[in-house]
Amino acid sequence: MRTRLYLKIGDRVEHLRYSQWGRGEVVQEQHSTLSGGFCLVRILFDDGVERSFINDLDNQSCCYYTGIKIL
Repeated sequence: MRTRLYLKIGDRVEHLRYSQWGRGEVVQEQHSTLSGGFCLVRILFDDGVERSFINDLDNQSCCYYTGIKIL
């Protein structure tokens, strides 16, 4: 089964619950080669901090469900 990804490199985003972080840009994607492994993205926010999020829409903890929205 193919992984359903939400974000890709270069996407501009914001977090609905943490507006103090500012806007962010996806700077890295990581995909597991193992079945059932995680797909992650790293987002660099305006506050200068890179944060990692799960990027699989089939996972309950996907960044989409936790408040990351594409601009």
